[in-house]
Amino acid sequence: MTNKLLAEVFGTFWLVLGGCGSAVLAAGVADVGIGWAGVSLAFGLTVLTMAYAVGHISGGHFNPAVSLGLMVAGRFDSKLLLPYWAAQVIGAVLAALVLYIIVSGGAGFTGVGGFASNGYGEASPQGYSMMSGLVTEVVLTAFFLIIILGATSKGAPAGFAPIAIGLGLTLIHLVSIPVTNTSVNPARSTGVALFADGPALAQLWLFWVAPLIGGALGAILWKVIAGDDAD
Repeated sequence: MTNKLLAEVFGTFWLVLGGCGSAVLAAGVADVGIGWAGVSLAFGLTVLTMAYAVGHISGGHFNPAVSLGLMVAGRFDSKLLLPYWAAQVIGAVLAALVLYIIVSGGAGFTGVGGFASNGYGEASPQGYSMMSGLVTEVVLTAFFLIIILGATSKGAPAGFAPIAIGLGLTLIHLVSIPVTNTSVNPARSTGVALFADGPALAQLWLFWVAPLIGGALGAILWKVIAGDDAD
C-alpha cells in the first residue's frame, strides 16, 4: 500500500511539475516559447513517462477522476479511492510548491499571476463561460477514461497503453487549453490554485465536480461500448 501511494505522489508530482511548469516557465518566452501546443505535449509526456516508470506499482492514475472512473468500471478497489486521492493531491501541491520556488527566483519577480491555474469567465484564457468550462471538462474527462479503459483492456495490445493515454491527454489539452486551461484532473487544479493569484481557489469547485462526473460517465460509457470485453 505504501509503495502504491508513493508512486501516485511521485507520478502526480511529475505531471504537475512537467505540465504546469512548461506552461509557467516555457510557454510564453518571446521567440522561443513552446506555446499551447508545447504545453499540450508536455502534459502528455508526463503521463506517458510516469505510466511506464511507476504504472506497474500503483496503476498509474495520477488523477482523482481516473481513480473514480476505474472504480466505477470495476477495475479499482473502492477502499483505496480516498487514499489515492490524498496521495495525488499531495503530489500536486508539492510540485506546485517547487514550481513556486523556481518562479519566485526569476528576475523582477512580482507575483506568479495565474500560475497555470484553471478557470472560467475572466479566468478562462479566451473568456469562455462557466457552462462552456463545465461541458468541456465533463466531456473530455469522459473520453480520457474511455481511452484509458480501452488501452488497458485485455483485448488491447500489451505494452502500448501509456502511449495511447499520453497522446490522448495531449489531444485533450490541444482542444481545451483556450477554454479552461485544461484540468481533467482535480489534483492538478488544486496544486496550482493554492499559489495562484486571482480567482483560482474560488473557481476550484468546478475542476473537482466536472472531472469527477466525466470520469464516472466515461467508465459507464465504456462498459456500454465494450460489453463483455469491458474488463
